[in-house]
Amino acid sequence: MTAPDYESSLSGPEARVLIIVTGGTICMRRSPSGFVPARGFLKSALAPRPTFNDGSNPGPVEVVINSEGERRLYPSLRTPPSSYDGRVRYTVYEFEELLDSSSIDAKGWTQIARTIYWNYTLCDAFVVLHGTDSLAYTCSALSFMLQNLGKPVILTGSQAPMLELQNDATDNLLGSLIVAGHFMIPEVCLYFNYKLFRGNRATKVSASAFAAFDSPNALPLAVTTAMRTQVAWERVQKPRHIEHFSIQTNLDTTHVACLRIFPGIQPQMVDAVLKLDGLRGLVLETFGAGNAPGGQDNAMTKVLADAIQRGIVIVSVTQCLSGSVSPVYAPGMTLSRAGVVAGQDMTTEAALTKLSYLLALPDSTPESVALHMATSLRGELTEQSQTVFRHPDGVLPERVKNLAAMGYAVAQGNMEKVQDIMRVEQDWILNDADYSGNTPLHMAATSPNLSILRHFLLHGGSVHLRNRAGRTPLFLAASAGLPDHVGLLRQSGAHLHADELPVAELHARQRPVLWELAGVDVMGLKMGNKGKVEGSEGVLDGGSNGDEEGWNGRVDVLSRSPR
Repeated sequence: MTAPDYESSLSGPEARVLIIVTGGTICMRRSPSGFVPARGFLKSALAPRPTFNDGSNPGPVEVVINSEGERRLYPSLRTPPSSYDGRVRYTVYEFEELLDSSSIDAKGWTQIARTIYWNYTLCDAFVVLHGTDSLAYTCSALSFMLQNLGKPVILTGSQAPMLELQNDATDNLLGSLIVAGHFMIPEVCLYFNYKLFRGNRATKVSASAFAAFDSPNALPLAVTTAMRTQVAWERVQKPRHIEHFSIQTNLDTTHVACLRIFPGIQPQMVDAVLKLDGLRGLVLETFGAGNAPGGQDNAMTKVLADAIQRGIVIVSVTQCLSGSVSPVYAPGMTLSRAGVVAGQDMTTEAALTKLSYLLALPDSTPESVALHMATSLRGELTEQSQTVFRHPDGVLPERVKNLAAMGYAVAQGNMEKVQDIMRVEQDWILNDADYSGNTPLHMAATSPNLSILRHFLLHGGSVHLRNRAGRTPLFLAASAGLPDHVGLLRQSGAHLHADELPVAELHARQRPVLWELAGVDVMGLKMGNKGKVEGSEGVLDGGSNGDEEGWNGRVDVLSRSPR
């Protein structure tokens, strides 16, 4: 994946994207009984289309298919050159049981999260095909489940199947592929009708229109026009912790409920919901800015307060399509004093899945959950002050001058100068690249001052961007013989790209300890079986359902095992 530029993207190594097919309208076909899920999506829907297949027949790629690390070869395709002079190579992995989005639950979310986790080091980005009915819920859930995410995960679907003559599936999938393959947006996103939304900000607004989704309280992260994709970099969330990618999978929505307040609702109705066995959290859809009827003797408030005393977390979100919950009116103030958490401008989907996520965390308490429900974890709610990064508004020569100054400061190990430049230019500069495609993080990977590398990582520098030669910061640090730099990058979730491994393995024969620290399987090299894969040749007529013979391998992901 190449670093995006605010005027033009430089050509660089092609991105590898895994398309995960979970089901939904987008991959359906006609049958005598109506539309039904269709298998062989790559062969039937993508291979015949010139916009998805340049005819180069790039051969098969490995996909990890289970927790044991078993790998199978799947056919891949390559897109024609984009307006950024880049190509995307991708393969399709279909779930054995295609899921109906109207009945998907935490089990389905876990299956998606684990598939991403297993293949995290093999791919630059992920596109998930999903039905539209519960797409906003899945986007929100995954945004919390995928912790310390450093790569794009884009969900999309369609209102009409791709195999239909008139459809929105083609543009939605192609747009998702282009964004995933060209822009380092390390978030769970939803792409629909030429717009890229933050996943936990989106909600479905139409059952039939092509513009089926909107993000009423947050502007799109990107918009695709006839000329190019315009990314609003100042809105993109980036990792701010030196931790590696991991997943939290034991969400259970049976412990939470959602209840919509309506005129005349009786306190006994609310009380009955709050006394359901196993209930630990409730999302309350209130009027306007967070109001609910008090009733005679304020009975409704008493029911809510009693439940909170029993340890149930209650979160208030507005029934309105846009706006925020704020205790500015007396009824809303009463709820706040009773202990109801103001969900601010979260969608119902985000509030429900966030509540499930927080309740599933180890050592969670009602107090800690209530505290974090009111705090932005993944950009799901608006806070008054947020750390942002953006591309510069100035002219190109000024940008080049500042980037060059940053390069000199990094090379000299001058932390004070680095901080001065970032104070003026803010964090956009960490996502920019010089003529060789090197970002400041690439430069810091070989800097004599380890503190500069740490500073960039803590301010959102991406460890996954590759320069024009296809090299990651981790590869450069290992090549320079800097074990401390390698260790810090690995701690931040860095891994060698699949394209770098052959060269890295050659280096490892001379410096095994250092390159093992960088992630090379030195023991496998000694045994002489590294990379030996037996399986199909990946021809398109072999299908894409995982019928090929596979190889039992290992996934070198630094994060802890899925829960």
